[in-house]
Amino acid sequence: MRLRFATFLIVATLLSRIQLPIAEAASGGAQAPGATAIPRTRDGKPDLSGVWQVMNTAAWDIQDHSARQGVPAGQGVVEGNDIPYQPWALAKKKQNYEQRATLDPETKCYLPGVPRLTYMPFPFQIIQMPNEVTVLYEYVHAVRYIFTNGTQHPRGHIDWWLGDSRGRWEGDTLVVDLTHFNDATWFDRAGNFHSDALHLVERYTPIDTDHINYAVTVEDPKVFTRPWNMSMMLYRHKEPNVQLLDYECYGFDFEKYYPYPEMRVPK
Repeated sequence: MRLRFATFLIVATLLSRIQLPIAEAASGGAQAPGATAIPRTRDGKPDLSGVWQVMNTAAWDIQDHSARQGVPAGQGVVEGNDIPYQPWALAKKKQNYEQRATLDPETKCYLPGVPRLTYMPFPFQIIQMPNEVTVLYEYVHAVRYIFTNGTQHPRGHIDWWLGDSRGRWEGDTLVVDLTHFNDATWFDRAGNFHSDALHLVERYTPIDTDHINYAVTVEDPKVFTRPWNMSMMLYRHKEPNVQLLDYECYGFDFEKYYPYPEMRVPK
């Protein structure tokens, strides 16, 4: 499984690297005077391919929060810093926070879900093709597919960790509609949560070559009184030979039973 993933990652990376030169050749490789340099694909769409990462503290708490042991202080990413919980849900959020050491799905190495997976403190890679955008995450090697071929969400309710993603372009913004979630993920380590009625709309808007504005609208009539928004910046990794590495969270629990050969103590 690891070999298959590594092979896919190498091929996808090569494809993403050759896509931009082809696009430049098709457009003459010239930018209009004063225009923001945004890489584009052969069909003129912004090319989001690359390795990206957030630089905020949303993984700890998506709202404004002070520093405490093990948690850096941070400015929130929620519009207006207000999450419109229904009364019962606000009480549950507070309970989640008080018992976060055991209740947070991340402590069980579950998939963080969307949008939390985007602002985990790990990089992720976007591979953009004409009819599909693939997102590869360093965290537990999660893989997400955003279908941009005009197909609709499958019928019925389906409990998926990452939901079902269907994308379309509005100008230079990739708009992604997500549905079919389970209720087993949180938004952060502070206990902010949702139900299986979660519906998201993501917007990826490139600002220039190295920055994407990421915005998401959250709707869940079982938990919130109205839709609400969060936004943040995605930063491109520019290091030479940048690549996704390994973080198999659940694997650490098995090292004592199945240690690597170099870790075994000679008898």
